[in-house]
Amino acid sequence: MYSRRFFLKSSGLALVSLGFEPKFFGRIAAAETGKKGKILVAIFQRGAADGLNVVVPFGEKTYYDLRPSIAIPAPASKEERSAIDLDGFFGLHPALQPLVELYKAGHLAAIHAAGSPDNTRSHFDAQDYMESATPGVKSTRDGWLNRYLAANPDPAATPFRAVSMTVSMPRSLQGKAGAVAMGNIADFDLKAGPYSDAVLSAFASMYARTTNVMLRSTGQETFEAVEFLKKTNPARYEPAGGANYPRSPLGNGLRQVAQLIKAGAGVEVAFAETGGWDHHTNETNQLVQRLTDLGQSLAAFHRDLGDRMADIVVVTMSEFGRTARENGNRGTDHGHANDMFVLGGPVRGGKVYGKWPGLAAEQLYEGRDLALTTDFRDVFGEVLAGHLRLKNPAPVFPGYTLSKEKFRGFLSA
Repeated sequence: MYSRRFFLKSSGLALVSLGFEPKFFGRIAAAETGKKGKILVAIFQRGAADGLNVVVPFGEKTYYDLRPSIAIPAPASKEERSAIDLDGFFGLHPALQPLVELYKAGHLAAIHAAGSPDNTRSHFDAQDYMESATPGVKSTRDGWLNRYLAANPDPAATPFRAVSMTVSMPRSLQGKAGAVAMGNIADFDLKAGPYSDAVLSAFASMYARTTNVMLRSTGQETFEAVEFLKKTNPARYEPAGGANYPRSPLGNGLRQVAQLIKAGAGVEVAFAETGGWDHHTNETNQLVQRLTDLGQSLAAFHRDLGDRMADIVVVTMSEFGRTARENGNRGTDHGHANDMFVLGGPVRGGKVYGKWPGLAAEQLYEGRDLALTTDFRDVFGEVLAGHLRLKNPAPVFPGYTLSKEKFRGFLSA
């Protein structure tokens, strides 16, 4: 006899859960009319972004000595594409101009010299360690966001409590707790994958006729979830406030996250990603393209959600940074510490957080990279504890002890 797990997997269905309760539309209605909950949006910059050229330490002369051809000019230089002054020492890359007003208004903050304590320079391993939140441990089977969901169960949650705007489930959301992955809302449906249409017919028939109450309820809720997304009519969605999302994977992903939030789908955790950050050669122009997309996407999301941003925190991450010194191809190689952004109403923005380690030869990690002073798990932990109000975040970070003393204080009390 085929199991419920088999049909959920073999049908190619994007719903990944074994615990949905019935009455899906009733819970959607409750999400629309009830108290609006807190939301976390995680964005992964895959490829290892060059944090030193994103949040630029223009106040340190050594930065320019290490990067004679790719450094971002200091604000006072008045050169084209000079850094945007943030605090007299750090500046934003000019392609992030759309974020300046958010920074000045106190909605955006950066954490510099942050990342993983593991010294790997492998993209695959570093991304795995960051998404599992267990640096150096390859045997971890679930992701940190999924462990959060399991540690903070919500019996009234909808199937869209955790959503990833990706074709496949990201490592961060893999695990026992329910989550949904969809590259596009309009494509969210039952898919045959390698199986025939006859299998899909049998799948629907099994759910409709089974005497197993749990199985029948799950089937009903699955098809109702598909219908709900179709009724949101993504093709006709109009962002609010004149928000203009880039036509990019990140822009489209955040646009649809905003649509789900405003549709009252019950989103609590959302995931999106952006690739192309591995700049070994000719970094300057490539970084402009990537940061233009990032800045415009984040600014559009913030504008689109409007007052709803009071309950939303967005956090960005990348698996590691780049070398402090440019290479011979006007690029940078795999490094160590990096920067992260946090955006939202609960953020105490207008500041670059973290302890700056310096770029002198004796201050560099292994003589080549920006040294780590903030463990990425402390950033995640501060968001979970301070924003999502997780009372005991310890199960989310196995093998690591969180403490408020290590939090950077980037969230309002």
